Amino acid sequence: MTATEPHVDDAPLAQLYRDFESEHLNPLWTQLGDLMPMTPTSRAVPFVWKWSTLYPLARRAGDLVPVGRGGERRAIALANPGLGGVPYVTPTLWAAIQYLGPKEVAPEHRHAQNAFRFVVEGEGVWTVVNGDPVAMRRGDFLLTPGWHFHGHHNETDQPMAWIDGLDIPFVHYTDTGFFEFGSDNVTDDSTPDVSRSERLWAHPGLRPLVGLDAKTSSPIAAYRWEHTDAALREQLALEDEGYAATTEPGHAAVRYTNPTTGGDVMPTIRAEFHRLRAGAHTRPRRDVGSTVYQVFEGSGRFVLGGESREVGTGDMIVVPSWTEWSVEADTEFDLFAFSDAPIVERLHFDRTYISEGA
Repeated sequence: MTATEPHVDDAPLAQLYRDFESEHLNPLWTQLGDLMPMTPTSRAVPFVWKWSTLYPLARRAGDLVPVGRGGERRAIALANPGLGGVPYVTPTLWAAIQYLGPKEVAPEHRHAQNAFRFVVEGEGVWTVVNGDPVAMRRGDFLLTPGWHFHGHHNETDQPMAWIDGLDIPFVHYTDTGFFEFGSDNVTDDSTPDVSRSERLWAHPGLRPLVGLDAKTSSPIAAYRWEHTDAALREQLALEDEGYAATTEPGHAAVRYTNPTTGGDVMPTIRAEFHRLRAGAHTRPRRDVGSTVYQVFEGSGRFVLGGESREVGTGDMIVVPSWTEWSVEADTEFDLFAFSDAPIVERLHFDRTYISEGA
């Protein structure tokens, strides 16, 4: 018998537990280990989804499932195997592959949840965010902050798929979600190469004087691949020239930021891009908070909780809170990443342990 278990002959104590249950009460001493573990023990598990499986399934859904008012989006969520079947990739993050067929339109709506798109291949779709048409192309990172109307339209004869990331689980858990339907089509079906938000905001180091207030989410609708690629390329070039420009040897990295605050692009989601030279590796580490990666290009492996997983272009990897992980590159290895770090850091729960021995 332990201190938390009543003796079989201890009738008064057994009755006390029954009375607790009938009054919807739960004594701390019977569950301390679950409520206050020695280290974070996420129910989410490390997992890899292969693009070679994801994309064909999305294409089949495109053949069989219509997109439009009611269904709204042909988005297929990644359901972490440790979370009991809910459509969450981690307890705070939602990730999905979204598929839009030739000439299709996804109608407009808005919601409290913050969202983004990242394009691993293809072009020819525009997302319209609060009436601003934004071209979607390979390598682009595109924002749909909370409560912004948005819809998508495909102007080509080819389908296109991308990944969506949202804070749906966090919003659901905190009972803070709102949703509203918008136009059955899109409010602007034009196809400009550059969105209005980029024309105003996306000039390096320059800020328009019409928007000097700090904005909750970044006003830049699209962070273009050519800028991301150039920044990573120059970090590695500077490293070659002997300058301290990379986070680790052979590891270039950038964070997408809100130009009005210098902080994260959205209040609940951090987004970064990492490039490793062929043969480079990161040190094993653990972080409070969860991160999802998509391989943009190249091949290598993630070591997740001691298990090595080979990954390549398009594959998606989830690293739950306090899981030990590291990355090894076989070729030049490009990785898009998003995480719940802004939530964790704002609550001052952030903690990282990096192994010194690797």
